[in-house]
This record gives sequence, structure tokens and C-alpha cells, in this order.
Amino acid sequence: MNDWQSWAAVVVFVGAYTLIISEKIHRVAAALGGAALMLAIGATDDASAFYSEHSGIDWNVIFLLMGMMMIVGVLKKTGMFEYLAIWAVKRARARPFRVMAMLIVITALASALLDNVTTVLLIAPVTLLVCERLGLPAAPFLIAEVFASNIGGAATLVGDPPNIIIASRAGLTFNDFLVHLAPLCALLTLVLIVLCRWLFRATFVYDEERAEQIAELEEREAISNPRLLAQGLVVLTLVVAGFVLHPVLHYEPSVVALLGAGLLIAISTVETGEVLAEVEWPTLAFFAGLFIMIGGLIETGVIGEVSKTLADAIGDNELDGAMLLLGGSALLSGIVDNIPYVATMAPITADLVQEMGGSRDHVMWWALALGADLGGNATAIGASANVVVLGIAERNRQPITFWTFTRYGLIVTAVTIAISAGYIWLRYFAVA
Repeated sequence: MNDWQSWAAVVVFVGAYTLIISEKIHRVAAALGGAALMLAIGATDDASAFYSEHSGIDWNVIFLLMGMMMIVGVLKKTGMFEYLAIWAVKRARARPFRVMAMLIVITALASALLDNVTTVLLIAPVTLLVCERLGLPAAPFLIAEVFASNIGGAATLVGDPPNIIIASRAGLTFNDFLVHLAPLCALLTLVLIVLCRWLFRATFVYDEERAEQIAELEEREAISNPRLLAQGLVVLTLVVAGFVLHPVLHYEPSVVALLGAGLLIAISTVETGEVLAEVEWPTLAFFAGLFIMIGGLIETGVIGEVSKTLADAIGDNELDGAMLLLGGSALLSGIVDNIPYVATMAPITADLVQEMGGSRDHVMWWALALGADLGGNATAIGASANVVVLGIAERNRQPITFWTFTRYGLIVTAVTIAISAGYIWLRYFAVA
């Protein structure tokens, strides 16, 4: 970081990040303004911002989001989410904490099989309707689901995009993630439920009158268009199968989502304009701006410098290295999106593992994955799922501020990272 562009890029990023945190201006304006300044000072250029896989806009993320938003938009017109909302509330007997616990478990399990962004896109509409039925604020439930999605997503290779990057670089399989991380993520999900009981204790107000009204409802009556529902579920099933069969089909999730959205629009009677109106365009614009800003930090060598400093501090002590990598990754992933962070850190981690003569049970890679995935819970922009849910909440006139999310996220991240540190020490060093 010896040239002026590196320092200018840091100033631009910190300035934009400060505006996002302070909410003095809308976060989309702050992100796009920061992206424009990155281009203006030459920290990045059009080729890097729009075409580079390493430092440009991640179009796979953008089009995955767009395709899934379109599919969800069609499903919303069928009454499916109303059906699920009534079903969930009735099974939980309208007890708010039981409802939250149920949604946390469902979200964590779904995020292990799908990617966490797709999961929150499907679960958030149900949550909004559940809270409307119970007369409760939606923000605590949505925030809890984001935490669950990032925890559940850490359990498998396909659950969170950083895991895919790590698996590719380290040669890890789906079963490797399942054996090493899934048990921990199951424990962390239970811990999250306990934490949410304390963090959101003021939310769990039981309304007996509403409970009686909901008990009288028949969820099947909520289905307004059975034909469209059948079409939507068939397409959604095909899309999910496409995600799971990625190692065989070699179609990127973004391509699968767009194919599914196109197929659903083609076979249904829903107007294309109506479907496009359901897309969270401000959220997509925010992601684009954020990717360009982070790309500026990558192109000027700022992120690489930070990562190398971390690598130098690790040295050849594997236990200290794993702990430092876990904590450092959690810290940095709370500040910048974990996808570009892991993309930058993966080759450095590979070099560390090689210098150490190989890592026992890939412990350095598990430390990187856990730090990046769980660290995404720390702030409102730490992971893609966070940003998506904030956009959905704002669109439904129940905005979640940066600090509202972050004050809970920091607690959850601190607890889950501490438990992860204990898990790594116990499994790979104490009883090895």
C-alpha cells in the first residue's frame, strides 16, 4: 500500500461504509456513490468492475438473486406463503417463541441444502405473514432467520458460496463438509435458539384472542390458484434439483435460477411485468455497488495486504494459526462480503497449508470456512443473505436498521466463534 490509489480506495470504502452505518443517506446511494468514486480515482476500471471474476461484480450472485426473486414472486400469487404461515402458527399453537424456534430450524436445514440466499428468499414471505397473523414485529424473526441461514449454510459444500470456493481450492468433497462441519452447525443452531430466547425476549407476547382466531382458520382455503401453485412447485423442485446436482450438470446456480424463472413465466399465465415488479432491484443495485467497491480494494492490493499480514502472523504454529484464521476471518467477513474475502484468502491459506507440510484433517480450511461463514452474521452487510433480508423488510415497510441488526449480530457471532474455537481445539488438537 505505497501508492496513493490504495489509500484513496481505503478512504472511499471507509466513507461509503460510514454512510451505510449512519444511514444518513440510503445504503444503495452510498454503495453506488462509492463504486463511482472507485472508478473515478482509477482504483478499478470497467474491465475489472464488469468482467473480472476476481474483482468485478459477481454476476452469478446477481442473476441467482434475480431468478429466485422472480420464482418467489410467482409463488406469492398462489397463496402458498399464506398456507405455510397458517400451518406453522397452528403447529406452534401461536406461541411466538415456538414459532421462531420452528422457523430457525427450518431455515438452518434448508440453508444446508440450498444456498442461504435462496433460503431466506423463500422463508421471509412466510415470516412476514406469520408476524402479521400474530400481530408481532417481523424484524426479530427475520434477523433470527438470517443468523440461522448463515449457520446452516456453513454445514455443507453448497450451503454458502465461500464453501464452494474453499472446496475447489482445497479439493474437499460434499461429504468432507458434512462430516467435519455439520455436527458443529447443528450444535450452533441449538445455541442460536437459546440466544434468541434471550435477545428477543420482549417480542414473545402471547395473544390468546389471536391464537383462537388462527386455530379456526383452514390453511387450504388460502390457496387461491392451485394450477399456478402446481406449476410453481414443479419448477422450484427442478431448480432445487439443479442446485444439488451442480457437480454432475455443471450448471451454475445463477443459470439454473434463470432457466427456472424463464420456464415458469413461459408455462404460466402470469404477466412478465408483474413478475419483474417483484424483483428487489435496489438490493441488486446495492450488491453491484458493493462488489465494485471491494473490487477496488482487491485491485489496489489492500485486501491482499491485509490477508498477507494475517498469514505472516500465523507462521507455522497450526493451532495458533487456526485460531487466528478463525478470528481474523470472522472480523474481516463482518466488514466486507465474505465471498471476495475468501476468494482472496484461499490461495494464501493453500500456501500456509503447504508450508506446514499439510494440515491435519484440513483444519486450516475449516477455520477459514467457519470464520467467513459465521462472521457474516456480525453486521448487516457481512453476508449476501443479510442484505437480501434487509431489502425485503424495507419493501414491506418494516425496515431493519444497520445498528438494529448489528447489535444482535455481534453477540451471536462472538458466541458462535467462541464455540467454534473450542470445537476446533477439541476435535483436531486435544484428542488428535
